[in-house]
Amino acid sequence: MIGELILPINLRHKLFDKVKHTYYLDINNHYQNNMRVLFTLLFIFLFENLFSAEINLFTTRHYESDLDLYRKFEKKTGIKVNVVIGKSKPLEKRILEEGNSCIGDLLFLADAGRLYSAQEKGLFKIVNSPILESIIPPQLRSQYWFGVTKRARIIFYNPEIMSYDEIKGLNYEDLSKKEFQSLIAIRQSNNVYNQSLVASLIENNGVEFTEEWLKGFVQNFSRQPQGNDRAQILSVAAGESKIAIANTYYYALMLSGKKGDDQMLAAKKVKPFFPNQKNRGTHMNISGIGILKNAPNTNNAIKFVEFLLTPEAQSHIIKNTFEYPIIQGIKPSEHVSLMGLNFKQDNSTEVSSYGKWQKKAFELMQKSGWN
Repeated sequence: MIGELILPINLRHKLFDKVKHTYYLDINNHYQNNMRVLFTLLFIFLFENLFSAEINLFTTRHYESDLDLYRKFEKKTGIKVNVVIGKSKPLEKRILEEGNSCIGDLLFLADAGRLYSAQEKGLFKIVNSPILESIIPPQLRSQYWFGVTKRARIIFYNPEIMSYDEIKGLNYEDLSKKEFQSLIAIRQSNNVYNQSLVASLIENNGVEFTEEWLKGFVQNFSRQPQGNDRAQILSVAAGESKIAIANTYYYALMLSGKKGDDQMLAAKKVKPFFPNQKNRGTHMNISGIGILKNAPNTNNAIKFVEFLLTPEAQSHIIKNTFEYPIIQGIKPSEHVSLMGLNFKQDNSTEVSSYGKWQKKAFELMQKSGWN
């Protein structure tokens, strides 16, 4: 006798509904044939449930709100999202070492330079999606990866110790001038957002200009580079520095009170300033995603990326992470909106150029004495 096979309730219902509508089971006369049919259908359903209806996402993003969004995708599509969170280098190392046996479908990274690096290492496959190509501006994507959110790296100043007139019309290129000596707070040179900013200067001004610019820029540091972006804003709020360079979402995070009352009060002392408004516009970077070369669930992965660029998903992300949307018509969070939305963004510089120049940028940064 064949023992009872225990199946999940939803799978049992699917299986026997299929059997009921497709085959007439005559237990007395066709037992063996019917059992073959039953186990064939069982195999099909198990295969579909265990493999087809899932994706495996590797991500460096650490937001709880992202996980909430993935659950929305699961409910909409029935595709389960398995998430592995880590830092970019360990995730890349795992993908490379596992090769063809890697179960990963997607890699979600913060910073265009990291996306470019992963592309150069052969981690991604070329993806053709008319949907994504129609809604993502060309400078924010490649054949291998797609921008999902934007962030601006800007200047913050304390109006109690520095007037707006002192920085009116300011460009990133001006920050090496002697008038800003010992005024600027910024993170260390190993920070990828700083590397991308310097890479954008190389792309727009050349290597020679940027090397000279860095010599003056490091002389204008108010202290030894240290801490995260919020630490730079705190330095300006405390009067230790007059100018900070940081990403916009860190400032909005502080204003939200999610990092405590002290940081919220400090952020309220500081104002944002968007550089390069009379030329190419403010430096913009992205978080983006690519489908891995050996992805076992490519079609589901494409559906997932397309979902991330829907109005529903874009609104969810930026309201919780204080980033800017990739697609048009989505209003950022209240705290980001208060910073002003009418500033000129740099839409002429391809963000992939950050990756092209990051290695050189870091070399010049260290050569200049930027620790």
